Amino acid sequence: MDSVVTPPVPALDKPLMHYGKRTLERIAPGTSQPDYRLLDVSPLTPHIGAEIEGVDLSLPISEELADEIRQALLEWKVLFFRDQHDFDPQSQLALAGLWGEPEPNPFFPKGDTVGVSRLAKDAMAIGTENIWHSDHSFMAAPALGSVLRAVEVPSAGGDTMWADMAAAYDNLTETMKDRIENLTAEHDWVPSWGALMTESQITAHRANLPAVEHPVVVRHPRTGRKLLYVNEPFTTRIVGLTDPESRELLNELVLQARIPEYQVRFRWQPGSVAIWDNIATQHYAISDYFPQRRVMERIAIAGAPLS
Repeated sequence: MDSVVTPPVPALDKPLMHYGKRTLERIAPGTSQPDYRLLDVSPLTPHIGAEIEGVDLSLPISEELADEIRQALLEWKVLFFRDQHDFDPQSQLALAGLWGEPEPNPFFPKGDTVGVSRLAKDAMAIGTENIWHSDHSFMAAPALGSVLRAVEVPSAGGDTMWADMAAAYDNLTETMKDRIENLTAEHDWVPSWGALMTESQITAHRANLPAVEHPVVVRHPRTGRKLLYVNEPFTTRIVGLTDPESRELLNELVLQARIPEYQVRFRWQPGSVAIWDNIATQHYAISDYFPQRRVMERIAIAGAPLS
């Protein structure tokens, strides 16, 4: 029998993403493996995303349980809870409170409960979140995390994906890591949110939301792990580079979130709840359910300036 010969991968002058073996570490090397006594953790991938079973989030959360949820979130970056049918806005605020204080998005409609935004997409509104992004990176202190509750979901579609930006950083070449180590990038909401506004509306919001700068490589505020912190809609340029150099570098860096090995995908059901680490991940709301209806309630969790 003739041996099977694998054809070589076509060479590119400058490949944007490498192929072959990838480093996929769930926790930073040298960190001890967490132990859970109160949580039943079911991983959805080996390094990002886990379903948590056996927890009723509508009940008061003990300090012991809170500690394990915090640790699981640091380990898995996004946690999913199903069948939380008694989970109301006050429960949502309590879950978010394990991670920090609620922070409103300046552009989202306000819900009936302070800090909770209701996001409804129906037959007259096609979802527009279908791009990889990190919430509030256009703010001086980006959101540390978010809690999302499914109120009404389509019969199929409307999934959300998350990408592990520690894995994205780990798999950059050493040459690229050295190149971006001390760079900063500008983040701005005008190219995305501003596209839906009039000039007067942009001017009114700009007074409170100027463009900001963050390091291209940040250390997670609670684990210290290095993360790639640029995203497609909000990162506008690399400071100190010419426009062509900035665009070329950003094009390569933002593509890293699209690599499937770094991702987890979650299919929503009524009563599903997710809480995610917004610094360690980016997410993508898949807009494939039109003209069906999708209603979610969201709380962002306030963070601090990044370093």
